[in-house]
Amino acid sequence: MKMTSKKMKEILEARLNNPDWSIYFNAKEDTFRVTDKQMNKGVTVSLPGIISKWEVQKDAVIDEVVYYIEESLLALKKDDGLYGQEKKVFPVIRSTSFATKSQDGKKLFYEDHTAETRIYYAIDLGRTYKLIDEETMEREGWKAEQIREMATFNLRSLPTKVKKDTVADNHFYFLNSNDGYDASRILNESLLSQYEKDMEGTMAVAVPHQDVLIIADIQNETGYDILAQMTMSFFSNGLVPITALSFLYTNGELEPVFILGKNKPKRG
Repeated sequence: MKMTSKKMKEILEARLNNPDWSIYFNAKEDTFRVTDKQMNKGVTVSLPGIISKWEVQKDAVIDEVVYYIEESLLALKKDDGLYGQEKKVFPVIRSTSFATKSQDGKKLFYEDHTAETRIYYAIDLGRTYKLIDEETMEREGWKAEQIREMATFNLRSLPTKVKKDTVADNHFYFLNSNDGYDASRILNESLLSQYEKDMEGTMAVAVPHQDVLIIADIQNETGYDILAQMTMSFFSNGLVPITALSFLYTNGELEPVFILGKNKPKRG
């Protein structure tokens, strides 16, 4: 069966049949949105990426999307303050095109990271998380530096188990724990520094979507092409895409790199 956006919309609509929710399919933008009627807040997903994953993983992808939407709607209903949540604060990497305000118009707390990415901060709610907004920070007296320090400390406590793959003498390490903070581990300086010490060639990293961090040991020019193709594939199939660009990593600095023809990298 060939999957289309219309068919995917019908499948998701059937799985998310709840009288408290309204569903809207935007054929022009190819998006599917579920809104909680009482809150007038909702979640939007892009269908092309879901269809690409469905062609490989079939019904497992449907389960993943339904779970993501249900948990996101649940998180919107929670209005947890920051007090007592110190161990649950984590950084969240997003693209620079990501919204700077919440659905109800509150300005989200974020910081610049690279030309392609920003750092947002979130309170972990178990199976999902809620982004921190500036209004809540001001109301509860939390300063930016406090949140940054807590998030950095908590991030370092997360496991960093990787899967290694070698292609054409180039080594690739994939961190994919699916806890919502895989891409955020790019902010773990001690982790990246340790990998840099062990590099045999040039170190590059990528965060194509929320649930993966790629660390690459590039040994030859072919390695750049492999990394570019790999990153684009992850970016196209991720539920929360971040950036298809990779970064060279040197002494704690990230520099975007464009992979041109004949395997030549161009620094951003």
